[in-house]
Amino acid sequence: MALTPSTGGFLPAPGDFVRHPQCPDWGIGQVQSVDGHRVTVNFENAGKQLINVAVVALAPARPDA
Repeated sequence: MALTPSTGGFLPAPGDFVRHPQCPDWGIGQVQSVDGHRVTVNFENAGKQLINVAVVALAPARPDA
């Protein structure tokens, strides 16, 4: 996990668990891959999503939360 200057958030690494702040109904997602600012996340209720972390600051999450 590293800081991203554009959002002030963090850049998750594969295996990290995250939440999308604007889409809480998607549930917790697990990061599948990271390519620059493009992060592929598999969410519980929304499936695989490609997120641009230069635009959306994903929030870290605990898988048991």
